[in-house]
Amino acid sequence: MTFITTPADVQADIKAEVRGRIGFITLNRPKALNALSLGMVRDLTRILTEWAGQPGVLAVAIRGSNKEGVFGAFCAGGDIRFLHQAATENNPDLGAFFAEEYALNYLIHNYPKPYIAFMDGVVMGGGMGISQGASIRIVTERTKMAMPETLIGLFPDVGGGFFLSGCPGRVGEWLALTGHALGADEALAFHLADQFLPSERQADVWDTLGRSDWGSEEALYAWLGKQFTKPLELAPLANLGGLNEQEFEAKLEPYFSLPTALDIIQALEASSDAWAQEAAAQLRKRSPLMLEVVLQQIRRARAMTLAEDLRMELDLVHHCFHLRPGQSETVEGIRALAVDKDHQPRWNPSRVEEVDAGVVAAFFKSPWADQAHPLASLA
Repeated sequence: MTFITTPADVQADIKAEVRGRIGFITLNRPKALNALSLGMVRDLTRILTEWAGQPGVLAVAIRGSNKEGVFGAFCAGGDIRFLHQAATENNPDLGAFFAEEYALNYLIHNYPKPYIAFMDGVVMGGGMGISQGASIRIVTERTKMAMPETLIGLFPDVGGGFFLSGCPGRVGEWLALTGHALGADEALAFHLADQFLPSERQADVWDTLGRSDWGSEEALYAWLGKQFTKPLELAPLANLGGLNEQEFEAKLEPYFSLPTALDIIQALEASSDAWAQEAAAQLRKRSPLMLEVVLQQIRRARAMTLAEDLRMELDLVHHCFHLRPGQSETVEGIRALAVDKDHQPRWNPSRVEEVDAGVVAAFFKSPWADQAHPLASLA
């Protein structure tokens, strides 16, 4: 048994070991729902890079922990309190966090060995970034998956443009703008998960991975394939009013195919459908400016590679904090949700009808020359 030690400041947050031929990672920051810190990002990068070069490590498995033990919560995202503090103090670690997190996301998507993500419980934001690139994305009946960044005046980053734009139909636009939380059935239907495993079986599968002497990746995949089942409510989709995948995609199309967020909201509000009215009400609570930015992000990403998308997202996140000094939608959104907790963000502008197209366009202008981009090395 080989243990991977971690620096003292993050040792409690990441547990890593090799058992048999599998490298096991447990996110161990349960009080924060395993929200990623800069130290955790760096530690994950170091561990995965080390294991990639070790012939004795055939594959990697990753899970989260909760206050009672392992599993139950995967990762709720990035540490937004840190982001707020770093932004208000002009801490250079703010830029480092995003650049290094996106590089980690790229590493996972291109990892040379099987990477198995046990996406049990909450899987949001940064948690999606360290799981969507997995070879096998496992969900359970407890999975609650979302990219809820518009709630804090941000956008679905960590490669969100890439994997959300790959969802069928206009599901990507809908998820990105609303931040809707998906269950296992929806995640599978919308291509954001690969397999279903009942939560009570996770521990046995996890332990068996480390006890068996896997001779090859093929043997590993063949055994894993026999462990999975279908969720009971795969069709129709329980959280979507009983509609099946095709019916729900057709429901989205008239609204979320429209050119602007303003067009989408006005069309939803003009509908007599209760679902459309509720969706419009949700969108009216989001940052109007960031709704327009997010819509463009998803649509631009459809024509991009992962590397191109991550570079665009780093440009966007730089502008989220620096484009309008003293008027960051993201800083304000985090303040309202997690700092003052008044849940009354003061968006600027306050209505989507007032969004300046020129300000939206400025988000997509990179502050770096091509070769000077922090993620220029991504292929």
